[in-house]
Amino acid sequence: MTAAIHIENLSKTYANGSEALKNISLDVQPGDFFALLGPNGAGKSTTIGILATLVKKTSGKVEIFGKNVDTHVYETKLDLGVVPQEVNFNLFEKTGDILKTQAGYYGLPRRLAAERTEKYLRKLGLWDKREVRSRTL
Repeated sequence: MTAAIHIENLSKTYANGSEALKNISLDVQPGDFFALLGPNGAGKSTTIGILATLVKKTSGKVEIFGKNVDTHVYETKLDLGVVPQEVNFNLFEKTGDILKTQAGYYGLPRRLAAERTEKYLRKLGLWDKREVRSRTL
């Protein structure tokens, strides 16, 4: 069975020499629940950042449902959902701008992101809120 998440000898060393991950390996099977637990500085956020292709690894192999996150960036993002512990956008930013920024995380060009923002805000009945600061919703 192909693992939902396969991490093999994953390492991350930042430019300042700080070693966030040192050869970690793990497999999570489809349907399993798992959690990354540990003290501050243990590498939890770095690991998730690498899985989500937001952080570049130093070495190792990372796959999501058998697809390498380095060579199948778009496809792996479709199979992964990340729910942050804290609010991860500016509460004073306009609703439409937040959606356009989020679309950029998935590699959508700015023009397509703007089109999709309009499409989905209209579908959800929120088009009139596109210029409203998100914290007021």
